[in-house]
Amino acid sequence: MLKVYILEDELNIARYLWSILENIPYVTPLGHSVEIEKGRHDIEQMMPDVILADIQLKDGLSLELLSNLKIDVSIIFITAYDQYAIEALNLGAIGYLVKPIEPQQLTEVIEKCYRKSSDFKINQTQLQIAGEHIRHPSKVRRIALKTFEFTQIVDVDDILYCFSDRGYTTFFLKDDVSLMVSKVIKHYEAMLPDTQFIRCHQSYLINSQYIHKYYKDGQIEMKDGKMIPVSSRKRETILQFIDGLC
Repeated sequence: MLKVYILEDELNIARYLWSILENIPYVTPLGHSVEIEKGRHDIEQMMPDVILADIQLKDGLSLELLSNLKIDVSIIFITAYDQYAIEALNLGAIGYLVKPIEPQQLTEVIEKCYRKSSDFKINQTQLQIAGEHIRHPSKVRRIALKTFEFTQIVDVDDILYCFSDRGYTTFFLKDDVSLMVSKVIKHYEAMLPDTQFIRCHQSYLINSQYIHKYYKDGQIEMKDGKMIPVSSRKRETILQFIDGLC
């Protein structure tokens, strides 16, 4: 049997989730909490296989509790955040469902956990980064990039620019390192601080710290020598940004 615990401060939603779980033959709902401290105690005592957790509880972020757990558990976030907001937290490799939740959606994600998928296993680093993003959205200093082979933690100051093509985004980093991830550039535009990163073209997101020259024909030369196009509708934004540095 798959043992499931619920962290949710809206009682009607918690009851709704519980009723769905009760109808899944291989699932045992263990308990429910509306607050972090009770949840911490219950989880340590009950040792669930899966935790369904709202991100923002009345007494704090569930991320802070979950990032300190020392047990082998899968996490599925239940949240009212919209798609791009939740993706900006970089929790895709852990798992989430957006409210309102359909029974079939919850059943499918629980089945993945039951089949022992590693997709939703707890990752303390990802949870800590997500917590930083919620508390200080303009001060995010690290992001987790999931490639086909591994997940790498990257300092945002090490990112020169990003290039998007056919649903993939390639990050070009310091020291001639590049990483390709299977997410569109809009995902990272929402995640990275807009005081530092500029979307200058539909295919490019650049780190303003590495701008070397701006050419009047609509190109930016980065410090590594890369020439990046500026779309006509973005030129005024780029010029205003550069003028602000003068």
